[in-house]
Amino acid sequence: MRPIRKTTLALATLTLLLAGCGTDAGNGKGGGGDSVSPSSPTAAAPSATPTATGCTTQAELGATDSGDTVCLAVGGTIRISLDGTRSRPWKPVTVDGSGLEATNSGIVLLPGDASSAYKAVSAGRIQLSSQRPLCATGTGGISCKGIQEWRVTVLVT
Repeated sequence: MRPIRKTTLALATLTLLLAGCGTDAGNGKGGGGDSVSPSSPTAAAPSATPTATGCTTQAELGATDSGDTVCLAVGGTIRISLDGTRSRPWKPVTVDGSGLEATNSGIVLLPGDASSAYKAVSAGRIQLSSQRPLCATGTGGISCKGIQEWRVTVLVT
């Protein structure tokens, strides 16, 4: 009788988890597509502070935010912290577009991490990106040529 209870409990838990997928829990995060208007961003960092325009003045992004779009108010700041490893290091974050100015992001303490910070200085659309090896880079082990991409679009208004 115990195996049936465990199976039933596992199925009930799985059903509840799946039921939550695809719903918006009101945390400001969404699909992260390019159809974002500054007045209704589909994604904002969990620590975001909304302004009258609906954009944030502070955003903190990590590896799980890849594909998101963040609406940032002029004067706001955005911090990126990508946790990597010595064998799977993140490349430095690159900026494509105008509207952000690099600021002090602090000190990266661990090999493989990528850390950066920017201040929104003017309106614009910016693509932030980085990448790292999909498989550990080392000699004598399994290797692959896959790349993990990280990309976030920032709309500054």
